[in-house]
Amino acid sequence: IFFWMLKVSLITVCYNSSKTIYKTLESVKSQKFKNFEHIIVDRKSTDNTLQICSKFSHIKKIISEKDNGVYDAFNKGIECSEGDIIGFLNSDDVYYNSGSLDLIVQNFNDNIDCVFGNLLYINYKGEVVRRWKSKTFKKGAFKKAWMPAHPTFYCRKEIYDKFGGYKTKYIIAGDFELMLRFLERKRIRSKFIDKPIIRMLSGGLSNEGIISKIKILKEEFEAFKENKMDVNKLFYIFHKAGKIREFF
Repeated sequence: IFFWMLKVSLITVCYNSSKTIYKTLESVKSQKFKNFEHIIVDRKSTDNTLQICSKFSHIKKIISEKDNGVYDAFNKGIECSEGDIIGFLNSDDVYYNSGSLDLIVQNFNDNIDCVFGNLLYINYKGEVVRRWKSKTFKKGAFKKAWMPAHPTFYCRKEIYDKFGGYKTKYIIAGDFELMLRFLERKRIRSKFIDKPIIRMLSGGLSNEGIISKIKILKEEFEAFKENKMDVNKLFYIFHKAGKIREFF
């Protein structure tokens, strides 16, 4: 199948995101690759998030209802998606440039189930404050505290159909568990794109100080256990601490 024949389902989950979502939607609208559907999963926003969304004619579907957390919202988006490839663009994220979606889709072929790339953390001024540089997946990488940057992770819908969606019992590490399950346990075929794909606003659920770091660790160890994988916890924490260099 030629890459331009592949359809992408983009899912944006939001709640009271009026400060940031306009830039997200503009970023999608500006993509050169046009064979996509954009699905908004809103948690019944009380600000003008939905009014902003209604100004963008490219949006295919808006779901606005209560949910059981972000991973439940992700699953709702997947359920109603019709694309060959699924990706998530959060309501404070933007694409690196107008060619990002094109780059993602061009890297898919019949031997590839998912792709992922590099991510830039930016502040409100748009300045880069951290670079998340990934690498090609190798078996056992997750045990060394490696994972792809989830906002850059694009995966075939048939993989979700086959191996399931996000586990809603997780609060912060549901994306970690899903990628661990897909890559380490189910051995799906992946490709690393060594280019920045997403600019992500610094902050958010998984970046809030030491308490959340402990919560994430707890959930990550739970994910290993759930996937019947042994992990050396001290070794894992040691590798995780090494990520500090991304800030410099």
